[in-house]
Amino acid sequence: MTRTLAADDAGVAEAARLLASGALVGFPTETVYGLGGDARSDAAVAGIYAAKDRPGFNPLIVHLPDLAAAEAFADIGPNARKLAGAFWPGPLTLVLPLRATAGISPLVTAGLATVAVRVPAHPLAQRLLRAFGGPVAAPSANPSGRVSPTRAEHVLDGLSGRIAAVLDGGTCQVGLESSIVLADPGPVLLRPGGIPVEALEAVLGQPVGRASSESRPVAPGQLASHYAPTAAVRLNAQDAREGEVLVGFGPVKGTLSLSETGDLAEAAAQLFAHLREADRLAGPNGRIAFAPVPLAGLGLAINDRLQRAAAPRKG
Repeated sequence: MTRTLAADDAGVAEAARLLASGALVGFPTETVYGLGGDARSDAAVAGIYAAKDRPGFNPLIVHLPDLAAAEAFADIGPNARKLAGAFWPGPLTLVLPLRATAGISPLVTAGLATVAVRVPAHPLAQRLLRAFGGPVAAPSANPSGRVSPTRAEHVLDGLSGRIAAVLDGGTCQVGLESSIVLADPGPVLLRPGGIPVEALEAVLGQPVGRASSESRPVAPGQLASHYAPTAAVRLNAQDAREGEVLVGFGPVKGTLSLSETGDLAEAAAQLFAHLREADRLAGPNGRIAFAPVPLAGLGLAINDRLQRAAAPRKG
């Protein structure tokens, strides 16, 4: 059975012990809950893919406590260093050249010469990473392609019995995954997320490009059909059609609302929890409609997740 560990010294120590033994542990970050395993262990990383039913070509993010720890595993170029200085710890993942001496399992990088690295800001994640003392590979703690978890009970909903434990840190504040950037030589946004692209450009003093759609992901979270509920999803809805659960935003009222005041930060924080709740309300063979969300600031990331949730399903 999957254990729930308290957010105290004993819980953190037990979670670190489990990671060191090769077991898998769910833990909170400021974005969503991650499913952690020792990034140096082929067996642990293979266990992450198995627990999530995750495609083997979709790489994982390595979580570390600070920039100094990251430098032991990856080469950090000038643009990456600027972004790390501004946004680490925080919801930013940098795709960096992997050091030959890194010792990271090749399953983490899915055969690529780069590694995705993040320094989370959540205090409990920081305590766990420092107690463990090594790199933790951690995608979102949910079955692959399904809605990301923002509370410990969400982790248990999808992975109970598949992982050793979940460290309960309450509700995630940001509620939206990290922005992923390939920073050097020219910055490219691979996945919009918790940091608006405008903020990235302000730090770099130059435009940030957008990744083209590719069949093979070069960073986590690039699969077309992702974050999907069971129910079918319709976007840019002004009202509900028969049989739909409408999730509103701003002036568009619904059964649920991402933000009645049109606040994008509130909408980002509530997105996955409302997607789960709408899926529950829709029931078998149900449908969900989402009101329009502006394509600005965090709205870019919100629309990215909604488009993936609405994409045609494979398999």
